[in-house]
Amino acid sequence: MTVPVHGLPPMLREGMRVAVVPPLLKGDRWHMVGSVSADGGPGQMVALSGVRDIAAADELVGKTLLADVADLPEGYALHDADALLGREVVDERYGALGAIDEILVGVANDVWVIQGPYGEVLVPVVDEVVSPPDGEGPIRVSVPAGTIDDGEA
Repeated sequence: MTVPVHGLPPMLREGMRVAVVPPLLKGDRWHMVGSVSADGGPGQMVALSGVRDIAAADELVGKTLLADVADLPEGYALHDADALLGREVVDERYGALGAIDEILVGVANDVWVIQGPYGEVLVPVVDEVVSPPDGEGPIRVSVPAGTIDDGEA
């Protein structure tokens, strides 16, 4: 069973190449993900190449699996707290909203807490609101009506 870290969703999929960290003293550091299944919980049941029995699996307990960023699923950048905190956010209607101060991890979607000229603004991280980050510049959003109190009814 694997468990995601840092509030990320489960991201392993068949065919991914992953490294075990810290590596075992003997054996392969790199493995291919052979199969992945979800049990409805936060983690995934994963079969790795070269891990043929319970004893070999037990040696991986407490280890971290690393994957190449290029192999991560689309939308990963919207969940990477380390890369998002402090990023500027610009709304198509209101302009600069401020910087991402906190990320609230929810069951259905994350919510960015943005501090700026409108005070605290809560932005749901869903496709209809947040555009995928384009490089290192501001992240573009289209906040739902009523998110910002602009005095209009």
